Amino acid sequence: MKQFSTLRRSMLSVLLTVGAWGVAGAASAAEIHVITSGAFATAFKELAPVYEKKSGNTVRIYFGSSMGTAHDSIPTRLSKGETFDVLILAGSALDGFIKKGDVTPGTRVDLANSTIGASVKKGAPKPDISTVEALKKTLLDAKSVAYSASASGTYLSTELFEKLGVAEQMKLTAKKIYSERVGSVIARGEAELGFQQVSELISIDGLDFVGEIPAAVQQTIPFSAGVTSNVKDRQAARDLIEFLASPEAAPIIKRTGMNPIQPKMPW
Repeated sequence: MKQFSTLRRSMLSVLLTVGAWGVAGAASAAEIHVITSGAFATAFKELAPVYEKKSGNTVRIYFGSSMGTAHDSIPTRLSKGETFDVLILAGSALDGFIKKGDVTPGTRVDLANSTIGASVKKGAPKPDISTVEALKKTLLDAKSVAYSASASGTYLSTELFEKLGVAEQMKLTAKKIYSERVGSVIARGEAELGFQQVSELISIDGLDFVGEIPAAVQQTIPFSAGVTSNVKDRQAARDLIEFLASPEAAPIIKRTGMNPIQPKMPW
Protein backbone atom coordinates (compact mmCIF):
# COMPACT_ATOMS: atom_id res chain seq x y z
CA MET A 1 0.00 0.00 0.00
CA LYS A 2 2.83 2.33 0.90
CA GLN A 3 4.60 1.42 -2.33
CA PHE A 4 1.43 2.18 -4.34
CA SER A 5 1.04 5.56 -2.64
CA THR A 6 4.66 6.41 -3.39
CA LEU A 7 4.21 5.39 -7.03
CA ARG A 8 1.06 7.49 -7.33
CA ARG A 9 2.86 10.55 -5.91
CA SER A 10 5.70 10.00 -8.40
CA MET A 11 3.31 9.77 -11.33
CA LEU A 12 1.49 12.89 -10.19
CA SER A 13 4.79 14.75 -9.97
CA VAL A 14 5.69 13.71 -13.54
CA LEU A 15 2.28 14.81 -14.85
CA LEU A 16 2.55 18.17 -13.13
CA THR A 17 6.03 18.68 -14.54
CA VAL A 18 4.92 17.81 -18.08
CA GLY A 19 1.92 20.09 -17.67
CA ALA A 20 4.16 22.93 -16.55
CA TRP A 21 6.38 22.43 -19.58
CA GLY A 22 3.30 22.53 -21.82
CA VAL A 23 2.10 25.79 -20.27
CA ALA A 24 5.57 27.30 -20.56
CA GLY A 25 5.80 26.19 -24.22
CA ALA A 26 2.41 27.71 -25.00
CA ALA A 27 3.36 30.93 -23.26
CA SER A 28 6.61 31.22 -25.22
CA ALA A 29 5.03 30.56 -28.64
CA ALA A 30 5.01 33.69 -30.79
CA GLU A 31 2.45 35.06 -33.24
CA ILE A 32 4.27 36.52 -36.25
CA HIS A 33 2.43 38.91 -38.55
CA VAL A 34 3.84 38.82 -42.09
CA ILE A 35 2.82 40.77 -45.17
CA THR A 36 4.09 39.48 -48.51
CA SER A 37 3.80 40.74 -52.04
CA GLY A 38 2.38 38.51 -54.76
CA ALA A 39 5.56 37.02 -56.19
CA PHE A 40 6.42 35.19 -52.96
CA ALA A 41 2.82 34.62 -51.86
CA THR A 42 2.28 31.14 -53.31
CA ALA A 43 5.51 29.82 -51.82
CA PHE A 44 4.82 31.45 -48.46
CA LYS A 45 1.32 29.98 -48.18
CA GLU A 46 2.91 26.53 -48.43
CA LEU A 47 5.92 27.30 -46.24
CA ALA A 48 4.10 28.96 -43.34
CA PRO A 49 2.35 25.77 -42.11
CA VAL A 50 5.64 23.86 -42.32
CA TYR A 51 7.32 26.51 -40.18
CA GLU A 52 4.44 26.55 -37.68
CA LYS A 53 4.70 22.79 -37.21
CA LYS A 54 8.47 22.98 -36.67
CA SER A 55 8.51 26.00 -34.37
CA GLY A 56 5.23 26.02 -32.51
CA ASN A 57 4.82 29.66 -33.52
CA THR A 58 1.79 30.98 -35.39
CA VAL A 59 2.08 32.91 -38.66
CA ARG A 60 -0.57 35.42 -39.68
CA ILE A 61 -0.36 36.13 -43.42
CA TYR A 62 -1.36 39.35 -45.17
CA PHE A 63 -0.99 40.25 -48.85
CA GLY A 64 -0.20 43.44 -50.73
CA SER A 65 1.76 44.66 -53.75
CA SER A 66 5.37 45.82 -53.30
CA MET A 67 4.75 49.23 -54.83
CA GLY A 68 2.00 51.59 -55.86
CA THR A 69 -0.79 53.55 -54.25
CA ALA A 70 -3.59 50.98 -54.35
CA HIS A 71 -5.54 50.76 -51.09
CA ASP A 72 -4.10 47.33 -50.31
CA SER A 73 -0.49 47.91 -51.40
CA ILE A 74 2.19 47.50 -48.75
CA PRO A 75 3.23 51.20 -48.89
CA THR A 76 -0.39 52.31 -48.45
CA ARG A 77 -1.07 49.93 -45.58
CA LEU A 78 2.06 50.99 -43.71
CA SER A 79 1.25 54.66 -44.27
CA LYS A 80 -2.15 54.05 -42.66
CA GLY A 81 -0.51 52.67 -39.53
CA GLU A 82 -0.95 48.93 -40.05
CA THR A 83 1.77 47.01 -38.26
CA PHE A 84 3.55 43.78 -39.18
CA ASP A 85 6.60 41.91 -37.89
CA VAL A 86 8.09 40.85 -41.23
CA LEU A 87 7.83 42.30 -44.73
CA ILE A 88 8.51 40.18 -47.84
CA LEU A 89 8.65 42.09 -51.11
CA ALA A 90 10.88 43.26 -53.95
CA GLY A 91 14.36 44.03 -52.60
CA SER A 92 14.42 47.60 -53.94
CA ALA A 93 11.09 48.34 -52.27
CA LEU A 94 12.34 46.83 -49.01
CA ASP A 95 15.39 49.10 -49.18
CA GLY A 96 13.01 52.04 -49.39
CA PHE A 97 11.31 50.97 -46.18
CA ILE A 98 14.71 50.58 -44.49
CA LYS A 99 15.58 54.18 -45.43
CA LYS A 100 12.22 55.38 -44.10
CA GLY A 101 12.76 53.55 -40.80
CA ASP A 102 9.90 51.07 -41.23
CA VAL A 103 12.32 48.13 -41.45
CA THR A 104 15.32 47.61 -39.17
CA PRO A 105 18.68 48.15 -40.92
CA GLY A 106 20.79 45.02 -41.20
CA THR A 107 17.81 42.66 -41.43
CA ARG A 108 17.34 42.39 -45.21
CA VAL A 109 17.60 38.78 -46.38
CA ASP A 110 17.24 37.97 -50.08
CA LEU A 111 15.09 34.84 -50.33
CA ALA A 112 14.61 34.25 -54.05
CA ASN A 113 15.10 35.73 -57.50
CA SER A 114 12.04 36.28 -59.66
CA THR A 115 11.72 36.74 -63.41
CA ILE A 116 8.99 38.18 -65.63
CA GLY A 117 6.84 36.01 -67.87
CA ALA A 118 3.71 36.13 -70.00
CA SER A 119 0.46 34.17 -70.10
CA VAL A 120 -2.67 33.91 -72.21
CA LYS A 121 -6.11 32.54 -71.46
CA LYS A 122 -6.22 28.74 -71.42
CA GLY A 123 -6.67 27.41 -74.93
CA ALA A 124 -5.75 30.66 -76.67
CA PRO A 125 -2.92 30.68 -79.23
CA LYS A 126 0.46 31.24 -77.61
CA PRO A 127 2.32 34.18 -79.20
CA ASP A 128 6.06 34.13 -79.82
CA ILE A 129 8.11 36.02 -77.23
CA SER A 130 11.27 33.94 -77.60
CA THR A 131 13.40 36.80 -79.00
CA VAL A 132 13.41 40.54 -78.51
CA GLU A 133 12.05 41.12 -82.03
CA ALA A 134 9.37 38.48 -81.54
CA LEU A 135 8.34 40.08 -78.23
CA LYS A 136 8.12 43.48 -79.90
CA LYS A 137 5.93 42.12 -82.71
CA THR A 138 3.71 40.31 -80.24
CA LEU A 139 3.19 43.49 -78.22
CA LEU A 140 2.34 45.47 -81.34
CA ASP A 141 -0.06 42.78 -82.59
CA ALA A 142 -1.86 42.27 -79.27
CA LYS A 143 -5.29 43.87 -79.04
CA SER A 144 -4.98 44.22 -75.27
CA VAL A 145 -2.13 43.79 -72.77
CA ALA A 146 -2.29 43.67 -68.97
CA TYR A 147 0.64 44.29 -66.65
CA SER A 148 1.19 44.61 -62.92
CA ALA A 149 1.08 47.80 -60.89
CA SER A 150 4.00 46.45 -58.86
CA ALA A 151 7.69 45.71 -59.58
CA SER A 152 7.40 43.89 -62.92
CA GLY A 153 4.87 46.33 -64.31
CA THR A 154 6.95 49.31 -63.25
CA TYR A 155 9.85 47.91 -65.25
CA LEU A 156 7.69 47.23 -68.30
CA SER A 157 5.96 50.61 -68.35
CA THR A 158 8.97 52.79 -67.50
CA GLU A 159 11.78 50.93 -69.26
CA LEU A 160 10.96 47.95 -71.46
CA PHE A 161 8.19 49.42 -73.62
CA GLU A 162 10.38 52.43 -74.38
CA LYS A 163 13.41 50.22 -75.11
CA LEU A 164 11.36 48.14 -77.56
CA GLY A 165 9.90 51.20 -79.25
CA VAL A 166 6.30 50.26 -78.44
CA ALA A 167 5.55 52.83 -75.73
CA GLU A 168 3.08 54.85 -77.82
CA GLN A 169 1.17 51.72 -78.86
CA MET A 170 1.07 50.52 -75.26
CA LYS A 171 -0.64 53.75 -74.21
CA LEU A 172 -3.58 52.55 -76.32
CA THR A 173 -3.63 48.82 -75.69
CA ALA A 174 -1.92 48.17 -72.34
CA LYS A 175 -3.55 48.43 -68.93
CA LYS A 176 -2.02 48.52 -65.46
CA ILE A 177 -3.77 46.14 -63.06
CA TYR A 178 -4.31 47.18 -59.44
CA SER A 179 -5.25 45.08 -56.41
CA GLU A 180 -5.40 41.71 -58.17
CA ARG A 181 -3.14 39.46 -60.17
CA VAL A 182 -2.73 40.01 -63.87
CA GLY A 183 -3.46 36.32 -64.46
CA SER A 184 -6.96 36.68 -63.03
CA VAL A 185 -7.71 39.38 -65.59
CA ILE A 186 -6.38 37.17 -68.40
CA ALA A 187 -8.32 34.12 -67.18
CA ARG A 188 -11.56 36.15 -67.32
CA GLY A 189 -10.79 37.13 -70.91
CA GLU A 190 -10.51 40.84 -70.12
CA ALA A 191 -7.09 41.11 -71.79
CA GLU A 192 -5.38 39.06 -74.45
CA LEU A 193 -1.84 38.94 -73.07
CA GLY A 194 -0.56 39.42 -69.53
CA PHE A 195 2.86 40.04 -68.00
CA GLN A 196 3.86 39.55 -64.36
CA GLN A 197 6.34 37.67 -62.19
CA VAL A 198 6.41 34.03 -63.28
CA SER A 199 5.44 32.83 -59.80
CA GLU A 200 2.28 34.94 -59.92
CA LEU A 201 1.21 33.59 -63.30
CA ILE A 202 1.78 29.84 -62.97
CA SER A 203 -0.26 29.62 -59.77
CA ILE A 204 -3.52 30.75 -61.41
CA ASP A 205 -5.99 28.37 -63.04
CA GLY A 206 -7.38 29.18 -66.44
CA LEU A 207 -4.06 30.30 -67.97
CA ASP A 208 -1.51 28.91 -70.38
CA PHE A 209 1.99 30.07 -69.55
CA VAL A 210 3.76 31.41 -72.64
CA GLY A 211 7.24 31.70 -71.13
CA GLU A 212 9.73 34.17 -69.74
CA ILE A 213 10.58 37.31 -71.68
CA PRO A 214 13.98 37.11 -73.46
CA ALA A 215 17.14 37.22 -71.36
CA ALA A 216 18.38 40.31 -73.21
CA VAL A 217 15.50 42.37 -71.80
CA GLN A 218 14.70 40.32 -68.69
CA GLN A 219 14.70 41.88 -65.25
CA THR A 220 15.59 39.53 -62.42
CA ILE A 221 14.22 40.86 -59.14
CA PRO A 222 15.31 39.63 -55.71
CA PHE A 223 12.46 39.22 -53.27
CA SER A 224 13.59 39.88 -49.74
CA ALA A 225 12.44 39.70 -46.14
CA GLY A 226 13.09 42.24 -43.42
CA VAL A 227 12.21 42.69 -39.75
CA THR A 228 10.08 45.75 -39.08
CA SER A 229 11.11 48.44 -36.61
CA ASN A 230 8.03 47.76 -34.44
CA VAL A 231 8.38 43.96 -34.37
CA LYS A 232 6.85 42.32 -31.30
CA ASP A 233 9.20 39.32 -31.07
CA ARG A 234 12.47 39.99 -32.88
CA GLN A 235 13.89 36.50 -32.33
CA ALA A 236 10.77 34.81 -33.69
CA ALA A 237 10.82 37.06 -36.76
CA ARG A 238 14.47 36.21 -37.41
CA ASP A 239 13.75 32.52 -36.87
CA LEU A 240 11.03 32.60 -39.52
CA ILE A 241 13.28 34.39 -42.03
CA GLU A 242 16.06 31.88 -41.40
CA PHE A 243 13.63 29.08 -42.21
CA LEU A 244 12.50 30.78 -45.43
CA ALA A 245 16.16 31.09 -46.51
CA SER A 246 17.00 27.48 -45.59
CA PRO A 247 17.63 24.47 -47.85
CA GLU A 248 14.40 22.97 -46.51
CA ALA A 249 12.35 25.82 -48.00
CA ALA A 250 14.20 25.86 -51.34
CA PRO A 251 12.26 23.08 -53.17
CA ILE A 252 8.91 24.74 -52.51
CA ILE A 253 10.24 28.13 -53.61
CA LYS A 254 11.59 26.55 -56.80
CA ARG A 255 8.39 24.66 -57.58
CA THR A 256 6.28 27.79 -57.23
CA GLY A 257 8.24 29.68 -59.88
CA MET A 258 11.16 31.40 -58.15
CA ASN A 259 14.86 30.68 -57.78
CA PRO A 260 15.92 30.29 -54.12
CA ILE A 261 19.05 32.15 -53.00
CA GLN A 262 19.84 30.69 -49.53
CA PRO A 263 22.04 33.58 -48.34
CA LYS A 264 24.03 33.97 -45.16
CA MET A 265 22.11 35.62 -42.36
CA PRO A 266 23.06 39.24 -41.58
CA TRP A 267 22.74 38.81 -37.81
